[in-house]
Amino acid sequence: MQRGVGRVLVALGFAPVEEMVLAGGLRADLMALGPGGEIWIVECKSGAADFRADRKWRGYLEWCDRFFWAVPPDFPQAILPPEGGLILADAWGGEVLRLPPETPLAGARRKAVTRGFARAAALRLNGLRDPQP
Repeated sequence: MQRGVGRVLVALGFAPVEEMVLAGGLRADLMALGPGGEIWIVECKSGAADFRADRKWRGYLEWCDRFFWAVPPDFPQAILPPEGGLILADAWGGEVLRLPPETPLAGARRKAVTRGFARAAALRLNGLRDPQP
């Protein structure tokens, strides 16, 4: 599903990074940097049990301008909290069904998150070219 969500984000002009580690040890399924510097986090849920077992999702809200749930077409969407947007996706693509409210990051937080995002993306790209530590 992450690949399909990544394709949706790229089509919207965003640059996604999967499995982005945030301060405090949180790990976002996808974080994306938009053309205007906006930061989105997407949490992928494969089913209702996966969603119910997740107690950390509110921690993502302080690290992004918009937070989304990404779920497969057969997911029971009514159980998702309204604080998040909604992306319907599979391995091949998807679509944004609902935009969440925007909660802009403070300047210092935005700078720190953007810097961490850039470093993670650059290090991963370098790792593809040179897998030796």
